[in-house]
Amino acid sequence: MENEYIVKLLETRQVTHDVKQFHFEKPRGYSFVPGQATDMTINKPGWKDKKNPFTFTGYNDDPFLQFTIKRYPDHHGVTDQLHQLKPGETVIVHDVWGAIEYRGTGVFLAGGAGITPFLAIFRQLYRENKARGNTLYFSNKTAGDVIEHQELLDILGVGANFILSNDNTAGYLHTRIDKAFLQSQITDFKQPFYICGPDQMVKDLADTLQQLGASPEAVVFEK
Repeated sequence: MENEYIVKLLETRQVTHDVKQFHFEKPRGYSFVPGQATDMTINKPGWKDKKNPFTFTGYNDDPFLQFTIKRYPDHHGVTDQLHQLKPGETVIVHDVWGAIEYRGTGVFLAGGAGITPFLAIFRQLYRENKARGNTLYFSNKTAGDVIEHQELLDILGVGANFILSNDNTAGYLHTRIDKAFLQSQITDFKQPFYICGPDQMVKDLADTLQQLGASPEAVVFEK
């Protein structure tokens, strides 16, 4: 039987035009590994059967649970409801799960809100002075969509690369993360690779990396 925990919203912070950071109460004894997630439901009538997965973006030893969540208003779903929550209102979180876990210095490939498991990993590595040497390729549609841009630069330095598919903003790469791009950027396909983003992106990149010589065991993503 899966555990459920009713937790109160403590505070929020606007991160981008459609992304908020949330701090919720943390249940006693609740713990996770950076990169892991939980299922969340809104604690309101009509919403308790609608579970969505969200990744923790804070530290395991924080006295609260932190999430960084993109709003999809067109869906009229859980994320839209979450963005309307006020401090003091509650959600239900469930047990921890997830296969995205740091396995050593490597290349991180993220699309949009797929950066969230990597935020927790990078923050923990930065705290331990182990972040540098990792490389991030973070793809978004526009510059205004980039989540925690400055923090990622501070953590990774020259290892942080930002890619835009719809904009020609100066200072960004303007391309797609595909086979040709990976071949132009990466010389060592034996290192660990971490992928998170839209399902099709994850599938395509996992297949492409193996074509380029990455071993299936070295490609980390949520299966």
